[in-house]
Amino acid sequence: MENRLKNNPDVWTAVQHLQKAIAVGGVDPKLLALVHLRASQINSCSACVSASVAGGEKAGDTDERLHNVAAWREAPFYTDAERAALALTEAATRLQDGAPGVTDEIWEEADAHFTEEQIGAINLEIALTNFFNRINRTIKEPAGQTWG
Repeated sequence: MENRLKNNPDVWTAVQHLQKAIAVGGVDPKLLALVHLRASQINSCSACVSASVAGGEKAGDTDERLHNVAAWREAPFYTDAERAALALTEAATRLQDGAPGVTDEIWEEADAHFTEEQIGAINLEIALTNFFNRINRTIKEPAGQTWG
């Protein structure tokens, strides 16, 4: 199956604008990679799981943290702020599962650790990741491939 969006310059322009908006939000790139990784794991997007592990490594994260993010609640490797972002990621991503979505408790925890700009960037990262996950799953993009 072919990725018909790869060669569309308007799609690339839109994605680049979203990525710039995320980058200026003041969130540690390691945290953004964890958010991307967790959403991609939930959605079973092998291309994005692979890309987010590479992004986390490039940002300086450890194999231990990247390999344990699926079990972040039980693993001792994450800060309270990272846990808040991962809870937000899961709640926003699992909407199709009939989950309750982002509860007041999840918002309160995110508010305790992040500024409005950072929460905006994290939410945009979650949404953009889910966008890529759905496209990649639709076109059966294999792990290790890149859109660029």
